[in-house]
Amino acid sequence: MDAVIIPDAIIQRIARLQTDLGLFPSVRSNPAIAYRRPDTNVFFTAITVFTLRQLHPSASPGSQRLIDQIQVRALAAYPRFRNKDGLATYNFWPTRPSQHFPNGHLFRRFEHFRIPDDIDDTAMVYLTTTPTPDELRWLKTKLPQHANLTTRQIQTTFAEYQPLKAYSTWFGKQMGIDFDACALSNMLYCIYRYRLPLNQHDTDSLTYLRAVVESGRYKSEPFRCAPHYARTSLIIYHLARLIAAFDPPELTSIRSCLITDAYTLLAQTTNRVEQLVLATSLIRLGAAPDAVDTVAIERDFEGFHFFIAGLLTAYEHPFLRRFAHRPLVQMRWQCEAHNWALVTEYLTLRASQVSSAP
Repeated sequence: MDAVIIPDAIIQRIARLQTDLGLFPSVRSNPAIAYRRPDTNVFFTAITVFTLRQLHPSASPGSQRLIDQIQVRALAAYPRFRNKDGLATYNFWPTRPSQHFPNGHLFRRFEHFRIPDDIDDTAMVYLTTTPTPDELRWLKTKLPQHANLTTRQIQTTFAEYQPLKAYSTWFGKQMGIDFDACALSNMLYCIYRYRLPLNQHDTDSLTYLRAVVESGRYKSEPFRCAPHYARTSLIIYHLARLIAAFDPPELTSIRSCLITDAYTLLAQTTNRVEQLVLATSLIRLGAAPDAVDTVAIERDFEGFHFFIAGLLTAYEHPFLRRFAHRPLVQMRWQCEAHNWALVTEYLTLRASQVSSAP
């Protein structure tokens, strides 16, 4: 990816979307109850910066400067989301001051809906900053303290995965243990990126990722495998990114399955953003899918969401869990800047593949 193939106009468009506070606007919604609110979170800003940084070597000098500027502005916003007590973990929503469900009218009034820091946001902040060796060592010590079976056992996954000492999504002491294949992929990416020592928690997290694919559950029950993403295409995207970057031997056996399933979903889905997410995954896994039409692709943005929050996801009671996967009790997040970053990522990877083809 050394050739200048990144679309400059899209990078400029993304840069214009960044606010004076350094954040990229996003929206949370629930069409079933006609709910729609602007949202203030670090997640979409950090993953947009992360995606752009991956493409930085392929950018023109002008776009490289823009990406650098975007990152600097984003980093200035990160302290608002750092752990309320100053620890080196990060929250989805602002903690200084606390602001869960920002711009809302109801949920923000209840402490019940305040969430703890999580591995997803923490991983992405670490991946888009320059953590010190002490911070990295501290994080590697912190993660096992909240992993499954350290103080309690997960109740919301399949019975055969309950003995796994995999990392939980949440750092909070009162929050139930939660396994999310996409969040685990992001934290493992961070661990591999900084070459942190691996332990049983890492191995068991990889075992979980392999198992949900080999069992087919990531296709039949994606919500239970990744409750904060809840779509097979997004699980494939995260796993493909991890495999392409670091090729963990524990995941070698699922590469062909991911390719087969990605092709199947690519033929089925009509949303072009989801199509290019799958095509990006296939390219990363060494396949060569047909081109996705990206002309006026913003028309498909409204029908695509990258992240969800299930209002009943954290509950361990079996009765409530029966309803947790239903759209009526889920919020969906959309971010225009991140959608454009996904488009740029796909166009760059495809152009690189085409240019390197014999």
